[in-house]
Amino acid sequence: QVQLVESGGGLVQAGGSLRLSCAASARTFSSYTMGWFRQVPGKERSVVATINWSGGGKYYADSVKGRFTISRDNAKNTVDLQMNSLKPEDTAVYYCATSRRYYNDMKISDFDSWGQGTQVTVSS
Repeated sequence: QVQLVESGGGLVQAGGSLRLSCAASARTFSSYTMGWFRQVPGKERSVVATINWSGGGKYYADSVKGRFTISRDNAKNTVDLQMNSLKPEDTAVYYCATSRRYYNDMKISDFDSWGQGTQVTVSS
């Protein structure tokens, strides 16, 4: 089991930016696909973005394409999510997670280790 800790959430006005970071404990971090997800109360958790082990493969949900950027630093065991042009509908708890698989449009069930989440609130 990989230990994951998210940080960087907070309150921001619409149109603003936030950068989330996820630190992983795994010595084999570079072998994992990493993903960012979000969840609002009463709704299912959904994929925001995923990145393969090398960083060469990335996937974004349609709702965040062109606004969010996922990146990773395998030397530091971190994966970041740069969020620009934030909208009130981006308000959610954001989670990072690991997977041993990679393909486009991955499912939540492909991911096994999860962080505790960080709250992002975008005010209008």
